[in-house]
Amino acid sequence: MVEEKIGIVEHFFTNINVAAIKITEGELKIGDTVHFVGTHTDFTQNIDRMEINRVPVQIAKTGDAIGIKVQDKVHEHDVVYKIPKGETA
Repeated sequence: MVEEKIGIVEHFFTNINVAAIKITEGELKIGDTVHFVGTHTDFTQNIDRMEINRVPVQIAKTGDAIGIKVQDKVHEHDVVYKIPKGETA
């Protein structure tokens, strides 16, 4: 499986399980699958909603800072990879 780095976790809001992610390269769309990887983090999930400044968006591009609800805890500096369509984790 060839994953492409898409961004970095900048903050995790524990009370609402939301990760603040800086998109460093490429773009992320609703329906994409991402893989969170860090020292204590390793899980995949589908993107069903993302927001920029609390406004829902369909696509995030390089330079955007997005918020997404995550199914597990993430940590600052965890790397976010996009899994290409048609591949599974």
